[in-house]
Amino acid sequence: MEVRKALISVSDKTGVVLFAQELEAMGWEIVSTGGTAKTLREAGVKVKDISRLTGFPEILEGRLKTLHPLVHGGILGRRDSSLHLQQMQEHGIETIDLVAVNLYPFPEVVAKGNVTLEEAIENIDIGGPTMVRSAAKNYRDVIIVVEPANYSIIVEELRTQGDLSLSRRYNLAVEAFTHTAYYDSIISNYLRGLREDETLFPSMFALPFVKVQDLRYGENPHQRASFYRDPLPEKSSVAAARQLQGKELSFNNINDLNAAWELLREFEDPTAVAVKHTNPCGVGSADSLLDACRKAHDADPVSIFGGIVTLNREVDRETALMMSKIFLEVVAAPSFSSEALEVFSRKKDVRLLEIPLDSRENQKTGLDFKKVSGGLLLQDDLKEVYNSGQWRNVTSRKPTEQETKDLIFALKVVKHVKSNAIVIAKRQQTLGIGAGQMSRVGSVKIAVNQAGENIKGSVMASDAFFPFKDGVELAAVEGVTAVIQPGGSNRDEEAIETCEKYHIAMLFTGKRYFKH
Repeated sequence: MEVRKALISVSDKTGVVLFAQELEAMGWEIVSTGGTAKTLREAGVKVKDISRLTGFPEILEGRLKTLHPLVHGGILGRRDSSLHLQQMQEHGIETIDLVAVNLYPFPEVVAKGNVTLEEAIENIDIGGPTMVRSAAKNYRDVIIVVEPANYSIIVEELRTQGDLSLSRRYNLAVEAFTHTAYYDSIISNYLRGLREDETLFPSMFALPFVKVQDLRYGENPHQRASFYRDPLPEKSSVAAARQLQGKELSFNNINDLNAAWELLREFEDPTAVAVKHTNPCGVGSADSLLDACRKAHDADPVSIFGGIVTLNREVDRETALMMSKIFLEVVAAPSFSSEALEVFSRKKDVRLLEIPLDSRENQKTGLDFKKVSGGLLLQDDLKEVYNSGQWRNVTSRKPTEQETKDLIFALKVVKHVKSNAIVIAKRQQTLGIGAGQMSRVGSVKIAVNQAGENIKGSVMASDAFFPFKDGVELAAVEGVTAVIQPGGSNRDEEAIETCEKYHIAMLFTGKRYFKH
């Protein structure tokens, strides 16, 4: 009986020694390369170097070692084809029955940061993906394994049944093609991101994501869901969060947390953001985190119940005590003091997450995408530096220094509210938020009603222009003293005239902030 041959060449050597030892004990011949061969040999496994199989040395600093007909012929040759077997015999090609390969650690290398292009290039695997794809293509005759977690499963099935079932081989092949597609998409996106025109939309676009965890369910209990992350995520992102306590995050928790965190990253002063159903329900900035948290709570003490709160400073004991009096699903911050952790430990169900905060990352412009039926929409992110010097004052009255500060605050919030979006704010605190209405005046009515008597002396931000003067007039009558909006309506003059009538200031930014 012909001895079965396994070609093992792995970057991730987890479990590979035991795997090779088990195969050897079952009579398999082990062929290997470079560092893998050295590791196996040191563990006492009898290894045949790839150069002995091919009769050709590894050259070009390891770039060329497995790209050889004696390797790929042994993998690709069909055992049920008399022609293939005849040609393999004519050319002295021995069959290879198992390929265990995982690839150069390109994702891990570039994730470290401060990597030169040359270093990144040298960590692009060529021979590995070629062997993986060859073996996966010929899965009926060749076992392909790319994940160390599968070693024990393969060994057990070989030991108990003498071979792998066709369905097992097929599933391993699917996993292998996914492995190489994922790997290549990381390389493609990384290299594309280095170009000066990194926001150029390519003719083809591949999205690599790796599963973090299965979730209990999706937005609704009858939906299944999982959480995947970018293999090279921003350090200051939900994907980089570290959970300190509490129940597992749900689909809705993660979705709401992302909305809260992305809004929080707009601010440099101590700030607290409360979110419910992906819309902010309360935002406050202050000289201290405790005061900011109080502002966020007092902005809407009803909606914050069961919400998500994010903060951009270390959470201290006093802030933790204040938040612990509220039912919250998630609290996320760059860090928590030991005293704050002790306070929250009494509320085991609240989920605490640490997320690194780097304001510099918020200036990067990447791509935002939305799934649609049968396709994908791509667009630039809305991340930007606010430049009030480019805004136009279109009324005779200019906003005061405090109003200007509040207008910028309100604009940062309105950008993260579902359109049609209106935000009324005063002294770095949201007072009323109108979100997702079919008419802009409808959103104004909600925001005005929520602001109540506190509206006197407040400012209003709109994510898009006012198509009619009604929204501006409603806010002005109730006490709003300054408005910021993109402008661009055919009826802009009516809105301006309304502001002049009530002696309020209006700024045009020239930029719309729809968020659907």
